[in-house]
Amino acid sequence: MGHQAVMARPEKAVSGKADRIKKVEVTLFSYSMENVAYGGVDLRGATSERLRLAVQIWTEGGATGSYVGGQANSHAQSVQCARALLGQDAFARESAYERLRRRLRKEDRMGAGVIDCALWDLAGRAFGLSVAEMLGGSKTKVKAYASTWFGGQGGGLASPEAYAEFAEECFELGYRAFKMHGWTDGGTQQDIAAIRMLGDRVGKKMALMHDSACSFRTFADALAVGRACDDAGFFWYEDPYSDGGLSAHAHRRLREMIKTPLVIGEHLRGLELHANLVLSDGTDFVRADPDFDMGITGTMKLARFAEVMGLDVELHAPGPAHRHCMAAIRNTNFYELSMVGPSRGSFNAPVYACGYSDELDAVGPDGTFPVPDGPGLGVTYDWDRIRASAVDTVIVE
Repeated sequence: MGHQAVMARPEKAVSGKADRIKKVEVTLFSYSMENVAYGGVDLRGATSERLRLAVQIWTEGGATGSYVGGQANSHAQSVQCARALLGQDAFARESAYERLRRRLRKEDRMGAGVIDCALWDLAGRAFGLSVAEMLGGSKTKVKAYASTWFGGQGGGLASPEAYAEFAEECFELGYRAFKMHGWTDGGTQQDIAAIRMLGDRVGKKMALMHDSACSFRTFADALAVGRACDDAGFFWYEDPYSDGGLSAHAHRRLREMIKTPLVIGEHLRGLELHANLVLSDGTDFVRADPDFDMGITGTMKLARFAEVMGLDVELHAPGPAHRHCMAAIRNTNFYELSMVGPSRGSFNAPVYACGYSDELDAVGPDGTFPVPDGPGLGVTYDWDRIRASAVDTVIVE
């Protein structure tokens, strides 16, 4: 990973005073997802909309940082976070983490993630270091798995055969791991058939995962699909049934009855809830997401907790913050390149003006994606495009 020239920390390095946050802009913007039907179904010719957040932070000393990510339902929380940090030292990220954790104590704290990631970008740009370098990371690329859209009639993933064919296509692109999101109608038979077919067709050359996104209606259904994963030799089985991934007791019982490791926790937020799940024996892998788990700061806390427990931490979804975190985490396996399908619909916002890409075909022939090596997050955003598609912009100063 190339090293950037280290610049003096603005103002504080000269005067000893904190470089305080003077302005934060939080923008909610929309964009079209081509070849994706409502509900996340791969469907050629369909169009659906998605909303994301874009954050910019400015300090009194002239430092700037930005981040695009998060979800629309956390917009109000992100604005509250911006107000809570106004006038605070932009480099004091641990203090910011604690301040935001308390500010959002009655919420799920998802709105803190985009703010924290922007603070890391700001610090990296001020020091001339990538986030990965600030975290002590050494990886220059991360090994990826292709993570599909959901199954649906008439779409590119309408049958078990379609999943197997798409997995083979992903293998030819370079991926050595593949995760299916199955059908969300509550049934299990098509999922079981797809699991078995994937095992037969690509199981000897790809690590395979299944994620129902909590769509199975009963524990019995979750058990049946889990046993199919056992038979097919799956690498993991994720968030199987409609408890929302919250019942540590049920997942402990499921772990006792199947062989395939469980990945539970996408719908838990922050260090304490994930720790409670692990300590209750409710999962085999720890889940983390900089967008959902209070940013890069929160994700690295989860990674260190998982390391202490002797477990791996698997990051949810793609993005530059995710790549930088993975560059500094020993106990992690795969970068999730989601959501993808044969129709090439993508849920990633088209906001990069620097060549960065999380598209299916952007994978390297060795099945990896590069960790950006520029200052901060190492990406450049197209702010004209973001502002042109803005739904709401809040400026805190």
